[in-house]
Amino acid sequence: MYLKRNNMPKTWHLPRKGTTYIIRPIFKMKMGIPLLILLRDMLKLARTRKEVKKLLNTGKIKINQKVARDDKAVLMLFDVLSLENKNLKLILKNKKFDVAEVKGKEAEEKIAKITGKKILKGKKTQINLNDGRNCLSEEKIRTGDSAVIDLKENKISEILPLKTGSRIIFIVGKYLGEEGIIEKIENNDVLVKIKDGKVNSKSKFIMVVR
Repeated sequence: MYLKRNNMPKTWHLPRKGTTYIIRPIFKMKMGIPLLILLRDMLKLARTRKEVKKLLNTGKIKINQKVARDDKAVLMLFDVLSLENKNLKLILKNKKFDVAEVKGKEAEEKIAKITGKKILKGKKTQINLNDGRNCLSEEKIRTGDSAVIDLKENKISEILPLKTGSRIIFIVGKYLGEEGIIEKIENNDVLVKIKDGKVNSKSKFIMVVR
């Protein structure tokens, strides 16, 4: 199933003019970018979809430490794409998805936002993350906090709380991609200091980062 080019998210690094149809990702279209577009159109590692599939068949392309096989797979914010000789993290730049090379520990972890939680037997908490993951944790967690995921161990290594003084990034809305510091929180309303001043926003529009 395909997507009309003029209906693609504005965050995708593709020109508006071109072929009528482009690939439709399998998951959360507005929150990430398809692997095909990243490999072929942004990184220029292949010229055609057929070449991308051939590249994936080598087993040398990984997303978050797992071998990628489907060119419709979606990379979401802070996901790590591992190639044969380097690691790239998906970031937001100028309101569009882009990549930045990362090394060492930074290539072995990602940050995801906690969007829900459920208390299970044994006082463990199941948390739901914005990238579709479900994880168990015994730490004190609130919806709106962020979790640092150890990609090798596939577990939470750190919780980044949503609180005054926390560093954040806007993940949707007018200030998409901008970073700032929380100055005040009242229910679901937050006051954020950014480089150009202070803005009022909702907690659902931001993600806590380091």
